[in-house]
Amino acid sequence: MTQKLFYSFILLTILIFPAQAEKFDRGIKQETFVPKGQWIGGMNISYSEHTNTNYKFLVIEGWNGKGYNLKISPFAGYAFANNMAAGGRFEYTRSLLRIDKLSLNLGDDMSFDLKDIYQLNHVYYGTGFFRSYINLGSSKRFGLFNDAQLTFGGGQGKIVNGKGESLTGTYEQTYDLKIGMSPGLVAFISDNAAVEVSIGVLGFNFKWIDQTTNQIIKGSRRSSSANFKINLFSIGLGMAFYL
Repeated sequence: MTQKLFYSFILLTILIFPAQAEKFDRGIKQETFVPKGQWIGGMNISYSEHTNTNYKFLVIEGWNGKGYNLKISPFAGYAFANNMAAGGRFEYTRSLLRIDKLSLNLGDDMSFDLKDIYQLNHVYYGTGFFRSYINLGSSKRFGLFNDAQLTFGGGQGKIVNGKGESLTGTYEQTYDLKIGMSPGLVAFISDNAAVEVSIGVLGFNFKWIDQTTNQIIKGSRRSSSANFKINLFSIGLGMAFYL
């Protein structure tokens, strides 16, 4: 059975990609956009903060609390050939969510309150990437790129709930493995400085979480996912320097 499948695959390959097929010219003229021997470096930084005082929105009634999200991501690479580069990226993320009081009203006499919840997380990521460039038309200022990335990360977090004798605390240890593609647009504002915008559209993600509650109760979670669509939350904007 295996041999029949192998021969069927060979026959299908020959039919789809005939050996004597005429080369089709799509009119794409590849010019040197990033020359061999050039070093690439840059950084992405994002920060957001929110403070809520008796805030109401849809089913949320009276939210008091605050939070923030911080992300710092420097990277460096080297063009080992024209329009091709490889390098690494380091990323640090930190997030805080504090709920002093939050009321939820789901209708039909379904309502409940949350209070005195505090969650803090920080994660470190290391990424290796391979990047290819293509210029837009004959332009040497605007081009497209695509990153193939392999990322591994680890971090810690804690969740504190309640006060006084009702206080409970959960400690988390998190590990992440990601394989993905990230296309983007690069626009040079000078000969050596450029603005880059990227977005994740394809990837596999594997995540492990180990928890300890009140230093006694153990818990864990394992998850995996495949993403084949545009993720608006993965949009990256930053500066890059080509030296």
